[in-house]
Amino acid sequence: MSALALTTGSGIAAAAPALDPAVEASNYSKTLERQTIYDTPSYQAQLRSFGTQAEADAIQAEANDPEREFMSDLCWNLSDGCAGDIRLWSWGPNHNGMVKPVLFTARDGATLSGHVWATKSGPAQRPGVVITNGSVQADEQMYWYAAQTLAKAGYVVLTWDPQGQGQSDTYGEGVDQNEGFPAQTDGRPFFDGTEDALNFFFSTPQSPYVPESSCSTGTSHAAKQARRVKAGLDAGYNPFWQLFDGKHVGLAGHSYGAAGVSYIGQWDPRVDAIVAWDNLSQASPGKGGNESFPPGEMGCPAHPEDRTDVTPKLAAGHGKPALGMSADYFLPPEPNTSYPDQSGCAAAAAAYENGQAPSQSEGLNCKSLASMEYSKHGIDSGEIVIRGGSHLDFSFIPNQAFGATLRGADEVAWYTTAWFDKYLKHNPEADQRLLTDRWLHDPQEAAIDPGHDGNMFSFYHPSRLEIHTFAGQAKVAKGKRLIRKGRRLRAHGKRARGKHLIARGKRLVAKGRVPFDCEDMRAGCDGRLTGNDGWPGEYSYVDIDTSPDQGLPGTLAPVPQAKHRRHHRRHHKHSGR
Repeated sequence: MSALALTTGSGIAAAAPALDPAVEASNYSKTLERQTIYDTPSYQAQLRSFGTQAEADAIQAEANDPEREFMSDLCWNLSDGCAGDIRLWSWGPNHNGMVKPVLFTARDGATLSGHVWATKSGPAQRPGVVITNGSVQADEQMYWYAAQTLAKAGYVVLTWDPQGQGQSDTYGEGVDQNEGFPAQTDGRPFFDGTEDALNFFFSTPQSPYVPESSCSTGTSHAAKQARRVKAGLDAGYNPFWQLFDGKHVGLAGHSYGAAGVSYIGQWDPRVDAIVAWDNLSQASPGKGGNESFPPGEMGCPAHPEDRTDVTPKLAAGHGKPALGMSADYFLPPEPNTSYPDQSGCAAAAAAYENGQAPSQSEGLNCKSLASMEYSKHGIDSGEIVIRGGSHLDFSFIPNQAFGATLRGADEVAWYTTAWFDKYLKHNPEADQRLLTDRWLHDPQEAAIDPGHDGNMFSFYHPSRLEIHTFAGQAKVAKGKRLIRKGRRLRAHGKRARGKHLIARGKRLVAKGRVPFDCEDMRAGCDGRLTGNDGWPGEYSYVDIDTSPDQGLPGTLAPVPQAKHRRHHRRHHKHSGR
């Protein structure tokens, strides 16, 4: 694992290279690439048509269910930039897969809106993924590209709007009306809301969803959930509960949602793996009210144990594998006026080790800060940085004001699926996809790039992976077998032979425990990336998501590891958060 800062041999931070204006202009121009998808007459006509119908449907939905109040949310009507990628809107009618809309009650009484995704084809029992939006401009539709890709790969997936987003209520209920408002500064809708979404995802007819009591007052809004279920308004449980294996679940989140899943994913024992889209952060609740970077959540007076910092678990090597993904430019994407300053990254890492959150500039310049901390403690992690991409590559917004690259979403879908395939399905083929060289020479990237560069990894910010491979695990297992055999031989008097096998076994164990560690994926990891990743031809989430409902490469059934985990954990029955 390399140092975070650019250093000289003496350990003194080296001066950052001078910014080349021409190179920077070319790199920044990549944020204009996505508009080549949606700035066509046919796409715009379809966008307007879909938007008009979506707005009418939203107005009718609130009229039919006047208890809901979501029209003060920025993207309530799902039109224009809030539509997501409209090429994916006909998932159900086109028989690309199955989707069920759901409503359920948050712990503060707000009604939350979402969709559950799956396919008819595939294993009878599947792992699950819950996706948490970013804040302000991000409704769940912007992440349907990832949800549908994961569903095609053999997952049950929940997308949902946190309170104050999309078509979820802006406010809570009664005495908890202001809990979670405004969402983008309060933060609880992205942290506590993720836990609520997980509880709903684990619910079944035998164990229906019951919301936790609120943070502000400890009030239970279970009666509202029960009343709305009885009236046929809310879902009582996950509609695809029979497909979800109840054993393997991952969290993905963007922006404020990335901060939320970075914490909840480590805090909740049911979660097995995390993917944080811009960006992975500490396993801490942080502070809401614009008081910290990355963003955090406001307090929980009724349940103070729900704000336990679980970063010490990571330091003890007990964390879950977590992948960070980010891009060259943040929000709004603005061109660099100087070379990104990484000279303070080593100091930021030392402070981070002691629990001090980075400043915003440190977080943006030292993108691998959290990932490196994971690796330091032996927990599999990585940081993939999209060249020329922005904070908006992770949410599909068909509007020129929200710049993104052409292929960023494909890269996001690829690594997200591969990460979950490795840590939820325990599929050995996932290693090949994580260690692929395809993103070093992507044909579509080369075709649209101003310099015809097909390498999608940033040259400003190194992309990295440090993971324990299945091949390494096999060596460890073989080494342990040899050690046991050697000890048996030695016990039966065959000391020389036994000693030889024990020594050989220890060497295999030591070798197998060394992780694959690459600190600059753009440079090719010294030739250790593979051209045989198991995926035929070019990769396109649109082609995957709009394909007939049938199996795709890499969709192995998960390895059974545990009994179905309880979907709902009352505060007095658990500890840690």
